[in-house]
Amino acid sequence: MSQHSSLRPSSSSSSARPIRFALKGLCVAALAVLPVLATAANTASASSAKMAALQPVTEAESAVLAQRVKEEAQHAWKGYKQYAWGHDALKPLSKKGHDWYSASLLMTPVDALSTLLLMGLKEESDEARELIASQLSFDQDMPVQNFEITIRLLGGLISAYQLSGDARLLAKAEDLGKRLLPVFESPTGLPYTHVNLRTGKVSGKVSNPAETGTLILEFGMLSQLTGQPIYFEKAKRALVETYRRASADGVVGSAINVETGRWERTDAHIGGGIDSYYEYLYKCWRLFGDAECKTMWDHSIAGVNKVLGEETKTGFWYGHADMNTGRRTKTQYGALDAFMPALLALGGDVPRAKKLQESGLRMWRLHGIEPESMDYRRMKVLSPEYALRPEIVESAYYLHHYTGDSRYRAMGREFFEAFVRYCRSEAGYAALKDVRTKVQEDSMESFVFAETFKYFYLLFAPKSALDFDAVTFNTEAHPLRLTAPVQAR
Repeated sequence: MSQHSSLRPSSSSSSARPIRFALKGLCVAALAVLPVLATAANTASASSAKMAALQPVTEAESAVLAQRVKEEAQHAWKGYKQYAWGHDALKPLSKKGHDWYSASLLMTPVDALSTLLLMGLKEESDEARELIASQLSFDQDMPVQNFEITIRLLGGLISAYQLSGDARLLAKAEDLGKRLLPVFESPTGLPYTHVNLRTGKVSGKVSNPAETGTLILEFGMLSQLTGQPIYFEKAKRALVETYRRASADGVVGSAINVETGRWERTDAHIGGGIDSYYEYLYKCWRLFGDAECKTMWDHSIAGVNKVLGEETKTGFWYGHADMNTGRRTKTQYGALDAFMPALLALGGDVPRAKKLQESGLRMWRLHGIEPESMDYRRMKVLSPEYALRPEIVESAYYLHHYTGDSRYRAMGREFFEAFVRYCRSEAGYAALKDVRTKVQEDSMESFVFAETFKYFYLLFAPKSALDFDAVTFNTEAHPLRLTAPVQAR
């Protein structure tokens, strides 16, 4: 969900993410914010975009959109298969493969598999599954980032196992889980950021709440499926130890030392590096029925709303503040923060979720596609890139589920048309260096398959495409559901 969900690294680093067609009823003014250099022209374009009304989406139009999303996912998959098969990711402009580390961990096939299965793309899902089963090895002498490997690979393997029934995927997940366990062996129980998959050597003592608190769904599911409680216990302790160090209002800072348990940065917000910590407090309760997680969530979300929420002339937003004093430090909101309407709706606060989603729409329309971050009081871009992020689409999907209001499908159509218009390339989908100029960047992170295409598809597809109430999405949009424990074979 924050997916980065939470902390999205560039795929070139282990630490840190056009065919033109118009659909009937598309409001062109909302999307055709052409690249311009003059400030006055930019202002005029943004102003006209803000005034554009969302056009209704009929069930028939929504079905067409769902099919288009599937076709675009197939286009991106075809590019990966042709130019980057066996690598972690495709560089869509140079048409080359890219690996995060010294050996590929098949990041894109694993991340894509649950989406390919949900879309009913049998040929694509079969080839991804066979590649993973035959080629993916975690016996690699290299340090990896625990957080990203957990949400993308561990979550992806478990979800794909549940969707396909292929026990080979669960065996891979269990092997990976065992190799990740050493990260929890700190004096506090808070996980180190990196671990060597072969030797178990850990590193990275300065972490953040997203990395310490976004593990319980994946590790907890591994416990459920293997009958081995250690995975849940280690991840639950890390989540609790993070919460124990929150402020009196239940908000957390942005950097913590896992050996001392002391905060190294007290900047509180809901963006990357923190976001999915809050998400997993609630989802731990939703998926496992853990009452302690529900208590922690209730306290934390009340504090988040009190300390970080802000009504301004430009809408309702969540900004930055010092976790201890509550002093406002930044009026910054961005693409990763846009997961919050989904979480609010999931937690039962639909009115606040709807207000925040309207603010997200204003952010999107500022330049026809959302920037990484902006100053919401001045409505000015701070970080201009667009990394193909899914969070605003995720929130539209959740709000459509909970309200049944076609307005959220209309938003989704606007987002999708811009996504295709500006990011489609000959070999796949490319991130943007700058949403103001629409210049593309040679990057297509695996989460475009795991999350962006999945949430677009589920937003437009009939509810029968997935039983929302029977699953809980991890922060990488891999659906998980409780089942009777089984032993990996």
